[in-house]
Amino acid sequence: MLETLGLTAAASAVYQAMLDRPGDDVARLAEHCALTRPQVYDCFEQLTELMLLRASAEHPGQLRAVSPEIGLADVLARQEAELAARQAQLAASRAAVIRMVADRAEQNSHHGERLLGLDAVQARLEQMGHQARTEVLGVHPGSAMRPEDLQAGRQANSDVIARGVTVKSLYQDATRNDPHTTGYAHWLLSLGSEVRTAPVIPQRMVITDRVRALVPIDPADTRKGALFVTEPGILGALLDLFDQAWATAVPLGAVRDNDPTTGLTDTERELLRLLGTGLTDPAAGQRLGISIRTVSRLMSSIMERLGASSRFEAGLKAAQRGWL
Repeated sequence: MLETLGLTAAASAVYQAMLDRPGDDVARLAEHCALTRPQVYDCFEQLTELMLLRASAEHPGQLRAVSPEIGLADVLARQEAELAARQAQLAASRAAVIRMVADRAEQNSHHGERLLGLDAVQARLEQMGHQARTEVLGVHPGSAMRPEDLQAGRQANSDVIARGVTVKSLYQDATRNDPHTTGYAHWLLSLGSEVRTAPVIPQRMVITDRVRALVPIDPADTRKGALFVTEPGILGALLDLFDQAWATAVPLGAVRDNDPTTGLTDTERELLRLLGTGLTDPAAGQRLGISIRTVSRLMSSIMERLGASSRFEAGLKAAQRGWL
């Protein structure tokens, strides 16, 4: 029941038993849960780390279970704080990597190669797919991809996956509303690929076998060409950025639940954060892969829930409630 919080099934069972049978000692808990005493002690360690067990004031030397209303709420609050910290780290890493790649593109070192024109970029992508042996990582920002581009990538992805290469694709949440991109993503899943989405993701990139990467020279205009990178320093930064984004993304097909403490979706929370940094509606919408109309609709909904008559008031109330 509590496995999603990081507990084993045994620890979950012990916690439930201690709530239902507070007077049981270790021997009785072990018998009730069909565990050995050492296994019960291992469960105690897991539960104590999550602060679901505390020392008993009534029985010195024994432990008592913290009520779910308090203990589980604290666990969720800590996990939410950790997620917020990871998202902040991702934002900082994203900015640093963009600067690094841009600087490297200007220097054009022997570890990087400029590819000008869509044909040159497509040819290098085909070569990278042919050379891939273990893993292909892809980040695809934007609310939708052109059907012809999706069709062009089918054969290459099919060939790569057929060779046993792991393919991980990261899209923005906004693509869940685009039938062409969603259909393509589900096709990837049917072949055994992995697909996840997040409200905000890094710049466009493709990395093969963690030793070769292709990134746009200008993330704002991919038509200007791409930079082929093999330098370990840049690759390490790109991989860190991808891994951070992947860890906070949600598998395609999973439903994003609203935050139980705020009622906000991930996209709404990220929109509030972006607007709070001073971004305009168009800029925030571009980062989230949504239209200006959608930005306005989301903000109207947030303001209504907060009982705010202006965005400024909404920002103040959101901060006061700990939504930001």
